[in-house]
Amino acid sequence: MTAPTGDGVTDGEGGGVVPDELSAASDEQARAIVAFWEAARPSAGIGKVGVVVGAGVAGTVPPPAWSFGDNPELADALLAAVLSGAKTATASSLWEYDDETPVPVKGELSILLDGAGRPRALVRTTSVEVVPFGEVDDEFALAEGEDDGSLEAWREGHRRYFARVLGRDVPDDMPVVCERFELRYPR
Repeated sequence: MTAPTGDGVTDGEGGGVVPDELSAASDEQARAIVAFWEAARPSAGIGKVGVVVGAGVAGTVPPPAWSFGDNPELADALLAAVLSGAKTATASSLWEYDDETPVPVKGELSILLDGAGRPRALVRTTSVEVVPFGEVDDEFALAEGEDDGSLEAWREGHRRYFARVLGRDVPDDMPVVCERFELRYPR
């Protein structure tokens, strides 16, 4: 996941502000994210951008846009689980975060991208807890909405995934960011 940085630039079509990291993406993707944010904003309790008076930066700059997993197929599968309501949580290794990519915070919004980088959903983080890998529980594994929903399947799948993306073994004491979220758009 990437957190927005910088002041952003306009999208060139009067659609709003495009954060710096989006301007590095294709112009088409940046416009799509801004258009998606314009449509999804009311679902987050943020009204349409003011025409005469204007709106604050929080209402005009899209939230971070990211996709699940490390490949397009996984991104699409996990996004489908979110859209169906089966997935209401996600896990990441605390080792993946740094100053440029901060740990999620309760209340934050995120735009979820599909495997082709198109915006498809808006979610709001409802809770964040950091726990050792070996202490992730059955309830969280089920909320992840993956495989058969069991803790055993969660541990097996996530141990493989984290080893692949981190390039190292995954000990039971590895800190895991357990994030729960609610789907805000589409509903």
